[in-house]
Amino acid sequence: MSSVCPVCGVAVVPGYVRCPKCHAALSLAGTTTGRLKRIDPGGTALPDKSFPVSAVVVGLGVIVAMVLLFGLRGGSKPTEAAAIVPPDPVAATPIRPPVVARRAAPAPEATAPVTADPPSVAAASRELEVVLRQQRLWGRLEITGTRIDVRSGACADRAMPPAIDGRAALLHDAGLTKLRCLEQSGAVVFERDL
Repeated sequence: MSSVCPVCGVAVVPGYVRCPKCHAALSLAGTTTGRLKRIDPGGTALPDKSFPVSAVVVGLGVIVAMVLLFGLRGGSKPTEAAAIVPPDPVAATPIRPPVVARRAAPAPEATAPVTADPPSVAAASRELEVVLRQQRLWGRLEITGTRIDVRSGACADRAMPPAIDGRAALLHDAGLTKLRCLEQSGAVVFERDL
């Protein structure tokens, strides 16, 4: 049931107001009265869209609210008390190793040369800790009586015994007689005399 365009003769599907080829006005069939019927153009006709005023108003409202919120709240002004009193640094208390009783030294004779005191346990343990740190064997030292425990994840490393041997005499002179190397879990990897 198609009609034909009176100008160009192309077949036009019913419902079109204008010819799709020449855009000539088509006669509206079926109008019994003098008034024209409104026919849905269908197909490719798009509705006329207007500017989204409501979206712009909402956006401007959000911006004004943020400006008012941050503007009326006040800036971050430093208080006088904070400017006068600096914060106290956290003071770290050093952990002191337990005191080990030293052997009584014989009284020096008048003709004997004066010898230096034996190294302290703390100094000897610091020396060993420095050596372990330099060789990246990272160990924590604990002194219990005449024994020193090295707690490290690298006790099984081949570089650990030579590092300990290099400071064994210093540790022995400080009064330590045994050394144990422990894993982080507490398992003893090796134990030796100094």
